[in-house]
Amino acid sequence: MNFDTFVLAAATASLDDEPAAREHADAIEFRMDLAADPLPQLHEYDGELPVIATNRAEWEGGEASEAGRLDALAEAAQLSSVEAIDVELQTLETPEGVALAENARAADVSIIASVHDFDRTPSSADLRKLLRRATDHGDIGKLAVTAQKPRDVLDLLGATQTLSATGSTVATMAMGEAGRHSRAVAPLYGSRIGYAPVDPADATAPGQYDLATLRRLVGELGSDARSTV
Repeated sequence: MNFDTFVLAAATASLDDEPAAREHADAIEFRMDLAADPLPQLHEYDGELPVIATNRAEWEGGEASEAGRLDALAEAAQLSSVEAIDVELQTLETPEGVALAENARAADVSIIASVHDFDRTPSSADLRKLLRRATDHGDIGKLAVTAQKPRDVLDLLGATQTLSATGSTVATMAMGEAGRHSRAVAPLYGSRIGYAPVDPADATAPGQYDLATLRRLVGELGSDARSTV
């Protein structure tokens, strides 16, 4: 998957949503941890949009237990429809995570190394350190934090711009109402992935816009180049 330009991913736990996402999305983020029968869904998938497979651990805001979690993600990475997998940075810093990433890259699948903080926004220095660690382990470093005040968003956008200026590929967003606008403006500072549900009722993170709204906002701000993924 090409992250040289902004990629808008439709976040869903059902690949049946793919046809409704095509008008606005560049990819599907398939939340395996929230899905019923995720591997059968992936094996049967014949949609047009490429898939980012995510099997989020319980300890980082998901619903997947550790038993079989990485094995399922490894199997997903071998499927032609899956062009990227999202793996927690903490996982990628373990031998099991390193092996998962190596096997995925051998199948020409990109690694999104992700960090989520559902409580706060770390300091500017820590934001930069986290993004650097993530880009050391992934093809793209993803950082989602929780904004309590406008300054938190400014710190996140600053870290995004700093890392992007050095040639790193990053995706950033501030969760919660105080950070909601970050999802629309972060691409102006170099963020390469946005996430939105097709239906607002199916949001997978606090503060998400619906898919059509985020596509419109990003486009109107001038940071939207539809990706050829």
